[in-house]
Amino acid sequence: MLAKIAPSDPLLPVNSSCWVLTDGKIGDEVQCLGIAEALGVAPELRHVAPRRAYAWAMPYGPIDPQEGPERPGSPLAAPFPDIAIAAGRRAVPYLCALKRLSRGATFTVFIKDPYWNRRRLDLIVVPEHDRLRGENIFAPLTPANRLHGWRLAAARDAADSAIACLPRPRVALILGGTSQHHHFEPKDIAAVAAIAVQITEAGYGLMVTPSRRTPAALLDAVATALAGRPQAENIFFWRGEGRNPYVAILAQADAIIVTGDSVNMVGEAVATGAPVHVYEPSGGHPKISTYLARLEALGAIRRWQGKLEDWHYPPVNATPDIAREIARRYGDFRSRGR
Repeated sequence: MLAKIAPSDPLLPVNSSCWVLTDGKIGDEVQCLGIAEALGVAPELRHVAPRRAYAWAMPYGPIDPQEGPERPGSPLAAPFPDIAIAAGRRAVPYLCALKRLSRGATFTVFIKDPYWNRRRLDLIVVPEHDRLRGENIFAPLTPANRLHGWRLAAARDAADSAIACLPRPRVALILGGTSQHHHFEPKDIAAVAAIAVQITEAGYGLMVTPSRRTPAALLDAVATALAGRPQAENIFFWRGEGRNPYVAILAQADAIIVTGDSVNMVGEAVATGAPVHVYEPSGGHPKISTYLARLEALGAIRRWQGKLEDWHYPPVNATPDIAREIARRYGDFRSRGR
């Protein structure tokens, strides 16, 4: 299936073919698609679905033989692409297998640390706060995303009617959730709910959107805190039903409050150029702290201190840089006759 990609100035030779190879996880796929869009190509989406025993061993084990290139519906069925962009640990063996099956002709790009067969891949894109470095490593500040300037501009010009009616300033409240390193204790849930109330009481338009990881307790607490308030007409609360208005919410936001459990969500917020306030839930990790500190030093974010602040900074989005680096290295790859 071909991904629907808006036109962009191509960085690759005309008619270059591209696969996006993942197990379907939205966070991985979004990064790969964002890069493909920045490259100016419409990739073919290939989803891997190894059986449990094989998935358990990944990224170190082999591909599932039932998804071998000769099997019907295989994610590795020929013809092979010029470039393959992959993400997620289950995709690692498949990307390595593709490199072998194409006899080295496919330029392979992996997003984040594959932890295995690093030298067999042509390019690995890891965040700057990850300490992995090497000849085939590119380390941008923020993860890739699909929040290109043209997409944000379109969302600003054609706002959803439920959002367009909100008063300005409009504040986006982006809710993350439990992760390997962060969790929302009762005090965090109460704090986030209080932030939502504070924004509405100040007369701002409030746009609330959760992620797939947002715990029900957090979502319910925010909803309960906002229920029946006199400013109800100033609130847009998306709870997962229907089309996801995430891009529209970010594009329409005059300020953003995002929970600091997700590197990706913070990276998407700073791509807008709107002031980004980060509320850090319980837990943490040194790498994420380093990432937030870098963005704070650039003036893109501020830690939540109990009130909205206003400041300006150029949007921070590493996706075009990642695409240019892939295009440069792919050009070198082709010039060597690969």
